[in-house]
Amino acid sequence: MYVGESMEDYLETILILDEKTGFVRSIDIATQMGFSKPSISNAMKKLRENGYITVEEKGKISLTELGRQIANHTYERHKVISAMLISLGVPEEIAMEDACRMEHVISDETFSHIKQHYLQALAKKEE
Repeated sequence: MYVGESMEDYLETILILDEKTGFVRSIDIATQMGFSKPSISNAMKKLRENGYITVEEKGKISLTELGRQIANHTYERHKVISAMLISLGVPEEIAMEDACRMEHVISDETFSHIKQHYLQALAKKEE
């Protein structure tokens, strides 16, 4: 399911922050992404209305199962693509920026082949 690049980025950020801290608030997302609190508030409202997140009384933001699936899907792409680019000699900062753009537009089939090729190359390198 395609939810849009912006929403995927929000979900991915929530996932990463949750893994780091275990407690995600709007201000944490704003700080991480460099966006204003009103922008984050609007995005969280859309994510909540579409069933991707829940927001508890004290402001804790959690991914729903659907939100977590999308976030994991996006984050896996980011990790594999950025690692592959770095292994090709792309400077880390550029690789991370490029992976962030590429993770949203690459087809599932193409990503699957890239991932398989990258993992095979890693395995051969370790031999």
